[in-house]
Amino acid sequence: MAARTVRTGLMGLAAALTATAFTAPAAQADSGTGHRATQEAMDAAVAAGVPGVAGQARDAHGVWKGTSGVGDRESGAPRSAHDRYRIGSLTKTFVSTVLLQLQAEGRIDLDDPVDKWLPGVVDGNGHDGTKISVRQLLNHTSGIFNYTADPDIARKAFTTDFLKHRYDTYTPEQIVAVAMRHEPDFAPGTDWRYSNTNYALAGMIVEKVTGRTYADEVEDRIIEPLDLHATSLPGTDPTMPEPSSRAYSKLAPPDQDGPMYDVTEMNPSVAGAAGAMISDSADINRFYSALLRGKLLPERELKEMKTTVPAGEDALSYGLGLMKFSGLSCGQEVWGHAGGINGSSTYGVTTENGRHSLAFNFNGDSEGEAGPILEAEYCGK
Repeated sequence: MAARTVRTGLMGLAAALTATAFTAPAAQADSGTGHRATQEAMDAAVAAGVPGVAGQARDAHGVWKGTSGVGDRESGAPRSAHDRYRIGSLTKTFVSTVLLQLQAEGRIDLDDPVDKWLPGVVDGNGHDGTKISVRQLLNHTSGIFNYTADPDIARKAFTTDFLKHRYDTYTPEQIVAVAMRHEPDFAPGTDWRYSNTNYALAGMIVEKVTGRTYADEVEDRIIEPLDLHATSLPGTDPTMPEPSSRAYSKLAPPDQDGPMYDVTEMNPSVAGAAGAMISDSADINRFYSALLRGKLLPERELKEMKTTVPAGEDALSYGLGLMKFSGLSCGQEVWGHAGGINGSSTYGVTTENGRHSLAFNFNGDSEGEAGPILEAEYCGK
């Protein structure tokens, strides 16, 4: 699902990334040199209310690991740079990569109508799968209603009712049916709006094309070839693999005061192909670097993935499961995605040549901004 808040789809990502850097007392990076500003920005996020931050950067000088804050508010145990965590909507880049690989193999055309693969599924209240392409699912120009904005789903997933429904199982078919009870946001191809339903459908299309689940295809096509040992698709398993930290949420809007709840355990099927995966910072960096360096897609398909549409902010545009952000003060563009799910906000980006990557996670979903950390890593000293 989406970063900072999964209530409405995409976070106000551009606003977060363009936020001015926080100031904080100087802190030593836990390894390496040259990332002092990044460490200070992580510390500032914790000072602003994030329980803890864990991340890694990879550049020409090697790997730097940074942490701040706590991984367990009860015991006071610190975060680890090797933590595994729920990555939310970064899952979308994996799913889109699979579909682009299938196109390269001639097994699907992204300009196929959705109805060709899922006849009758996108139908009702103005939705029409014969007029929406697979490509429009992947770049969020389909107009399909975002199921996480449905009041009943939102109540069960993002308010204190989560505590009663955290182990509920959802199927993709159920999720799409929820979306079909609402009118589309706009006619296909006429606008852009983030919708997790698009990727629930994308996962269903992968299964229809291959006869295997999207999880199996991601495992065989991406995780195993890249040796992403910390990356997994948990299905309905509510537990977290070790090492990991606890995840915290107010289960309320970010600007609302209230207690923080431990939301670590949850059945991630509510996110599915839109945001259920688990990974760590090292694997995320390896994935985005390999993707942008052409290790996962042929040149034609990578070019298609990087063909973007405006995403509501001047500094942000959206390709096929891939974001481009152009708002850093030094002019550096980065590619990647942001992802959020209950108690976890994750950011993974890399330069266009894939040679300077950064991934980090907040183990909370209601405080802190990503922008100062990205600004510090790519434009700081």
